[in-house]
Amino acid sequence: MSVTPWISLTTDYGLTDGFVAACHGVIARIAPAARVIDVTHLVPPMDVRRGAAVLAQTVPYLPAVVHMAVVDPGVGTARRGVALATPGGLLVGPDNGLLPDAAAALGGVTAAVELTDPRWLADRVSGTFHGRDVFAPVAARLALGAPLGEAGPPVDPAGLVRLPSPTLTSDAHGFTAEVSTVDHFGNVQLAAPAHLLDPLPAALRVGPPDSTPARPAVRGRTFGDAPDDGLVVYVDSADLVAVAVNGGRAVDVLRVAPGDLLRVSG
Repeated sequence: MSVTPWISLTTDYGLTDGFVAACHGVIARIAPAARVIDVTHLVPPMDVRRGAAVLAQTVPYLPAVVHMAVVDPGVGTARRGVALATPGGLLVGPDNGLLPDAAAALGGVTAAVELTDPRWLADRVSGTFHGRDVFAPVAARLALGAPLGEAGPPVDPAGLVRLPSPTLTSDAHGFTAEVSTVDHFGNVQLAAPAHLLDPLPAALRVGPPDSTPARPAVRGRTFGDAPDDGLVVYVDSADLVAVAVNGGRAVDVLRVAPGDLLRVSG
């Protein structure tokens, strides 16, 4: 790790309550020199898959830091709190599928612990705010260089909860993929690697894999490769296939949401 301790925060806490500030405050009390990078606090509430995608696509571009992530609909239940070591940094959060993709993006899990040592946690742990009482104090202590193994007993990385693999099928004419995420601009990211576009022509069709008529689209490198208000299929900054509208919102044109299926064909 760098000399300056860094912590990144990714949550679904929003910006209208004091939840984010409370986490910042706990970190500041324990590690006042730590610098905090707020990745986002606008993950849709309880949307673990969206949080996992944002985290995995962001952490490779941050310093080798402690990444605290909280999208935690199971807070206070039997789900574990965990901390994971990787070659590219540490991850702290709930064991609900939020962290493994980010861990893979940082080189894979080399060690994992369950956060059970009360000395690492708040004196009183709320049943509904583990971000403040569990994950923030652990992240702060790890940022200061405390050994991971002191936070709790080891966990077998193979036993970490993982999200189901997204749907993806391909054939000679194209592919059908699950919508992974929709970004702030309405661009639709698919769970499809970039190479699936390689054999397809410049003129494409995009739509649900049923009887609904597909819409014409162009294969392009950037948004301006399509005419105004036209669909473009491209490889996004995460090296995944995505669909956009030049000057508009693909999510509104295609009327899809994360988890829906889209077919891209020539």
